[in-house]
Amino acid sequence: MQAILGQISPQASLLNVAELHGGEIGTVLEIVLADSRACVLKAYPASLQWKMEKEVYVLGLLRGVDVAVPRILFADDTQSVIDLNYVLMTKLDGTILGRREADLSDAGLFAIYAEMGAALRRINEVSLDSFGYIGPHGVWTAHPSNRAYMCAQLERKLKEFCNRGGEPALAGRIRKAVAARQHLFDAAVTPSLCHYDFHAGNVLVTPQGAPHLSGIVDFENATSGDPLMDIAKALYYFTAKDAPKREGLLAGYGKIERTDWQETLRLYRMYCTLELWCWMAQIGKQEALADLTRELANAA
Repeated sequence: MQAILGQISPQASLLNVAELHGGEIGTVLEIVLADSRACVLKAYPASLQWKMEKEVYVLGLLRGVDVAVPRILFADDTQSVIDLNYVLMTKLDGTILGRREADLSDAGLFAIYAEMGAALRRINEVSLDSFGYIGPHGVWTAHPSNRAYMCAQLERKLKEFCNRGGEPALAGRIRKAVAARQHLFDAAVTPSLCHYDFHAGNVLVTPQGAPHLSGIVDFENATSGDPLMDIAKALYYFTAKDAPKREGLLAGYGKIERTDWQETLRLYRMYCTLELWCWMAQIGKQEALADLTRELANAA
């Protein structure tokens, strides 16, 4: 670690290295320094180098935007110091919102989710050149319109749904439901930066007193698409008892100048459900599929 730090600051004095979390995809370490603020190292295997490059690219898009995100200090894919690709970035202050939610009142939840909604809007105001999934250097497979992008995504996921054991008849009903409402996709004319994983586990807040937003992390799922898709994904896991969160997020986001925005959110929710069904089937969580299948059937 001292050798890594020496590439950006030869005088840096290392005090401690602590694992924040780690797994099959990569490892995240907190680097504590004697004479400056702590920083974070994220390491990736060579097969996922593109994820490192994507994070660098997306955080670069947010440079100058009034949103607290990590700043890249150094990215290294040479494997000259360690045999992994890694990125060194600033460490944001705060604690994960998910660790504080249980102690918050409805008013407290509304307030912090309103801050999140305002931040999400600022992220969505960053525009790109085309619709599609963001890769290491921009949109990976560019689509000329949001309708073209979403129809391609839905068809890809419906094929995966059937290949993983989903009911072909239900896939046909979903396909028909989307065809009847696909004109809603056309309202998104300008491709926007979407976090697409905006939840309490990726949001940092102040650790004491009334929580205030102190940072947003993990842009590995970022896409270039319709801001309403980002909102729909953020709202997806809320239940009836999470009304203060939903109301706060929408209030903070501000007025949506789309006539059919609520119907569009429902359409994106169906897509989110289909994505989740495919993911649960992929990782072998068969017990989750029955409820997701019912939700898909109701949505269709």
